[in-house]
Amino acid sequence: MNDKEPTFSPPIARFRWIRRLDVPILLILLAVIFWAVAESNVIGRALSVSDDAAGLIRTKEILLTFAQMFVFLAIGWSVTTLVDFNIKHRLSRLNLGEVNNLEARKRATKLDVLRRIWLIVGAIITVGMSLMVVPWARQIGVSLFASAGIAGIAIGIAARPVLSNLIAGLQIAFTQPVRIDDAVVIENEWGWIEEIGLFYVVIRIWDWRRLVIPLSYLIEHPFQNWTHKDASIIGSTFWWVDYKAPVHKMREKLKEICATTTLWDGNITNLQVVETTETSMQIRALATASSSPQAWDLRCYIREEMIMWLQAEHPEALPRHRAEMASEVGPDWVATRPAPPKPPGAPPERDPNMAEN
Repeated sequence: MNDKEPTFSPPIARFRWIRRLDVPILLILLAVIFWAVAESNVIGRALSVSDDAAGLIRTKEILLTFAQMFVFLAIGWSVTTLVDFNIKHRLSRLNLGEVNNLEARKRATKLDVLRRIWLIVGAIITVGMSLMVVPWARQIGVSLFASAGIAGIAIGIAARPVLSNLIAGLQIAFTQPVRIDDAVVIENEWGWIEEIGLFYVVIRIWDWRRLVIPLSYLIEHPFQNWTHKDASIIGSTFWWVDYKAPVHKMREKLKEICATTTLWDGNITNLQVVETTETSMQIRALATASSSPQAWDLRCYIREEMIMWLQAEHPEALPRHRAEMASEVGPDWVATRPAPPKPPGAPPERDPNMAEN
């Protein structure tokens, strides 16, 4: 029995965007109702029998104003939704699961940031167009523009962090110091760029935690991007071993270990002595992988396999501490050393030569 969720057939899938237009359709229906009531004979008959003709005319104008406002809201909502759906459709067609997905991540980052900016811009334009048909709203707008000098300065100072993050988002969208699914090290945390918003970026840490930082941080502070140009990366593994460790055999064993796993991309392997102390030396192994997660797994695999090989084949290569016992005098010291002092009241010792006589 197939437990998968039902999928849309290709002809229906092309029209999934219609489901996003339920609100604009409702607004259009409201506009038609308000316009029909305003232009119907009900208002005309009321005008002919009512003494308050000015009030009825005002009611008709209000109904027509709301009808126009609903039309502008429906048009703006429809355009914003269709553009958003188109961008999301393009994002869904990008294959971010490939190993060499640099171009896909570039496009995904730019499209995602532009989509978020478009949602805000579209909402502002839609609301602005809708309020332009309301007379009292136009008066409020004129009053606000008249006092925009002092208010603009105050709002600019209060909204400086928001504006700085918004500008940083535009910089990231076009200069792209980071992209979606980049492997980065920020604040001593290693993870992947999971989401780039208008004001923040979400980093998925390797242990499934989420690090959320403002976009302005990426512009103002240095950080490590392991996949800025290419997803391939060099992984390093270290051991402390004894001076008796067979370095040449370890180098050959490293090649053998890498050849037995698909984590290695077949490019680079190297093993060198990088540091020494009075009791041991440090060995560093380098191996390349096609992505940062595979590089981490490859490092752990090499470390475990090399330790097991040293334990089984060369136990003398494991780190150890040496101690050497040394005396300060020669061997004749035992024969010539003085006798220990006699305890009080002990009998005198007899001369062995006198006993023989």
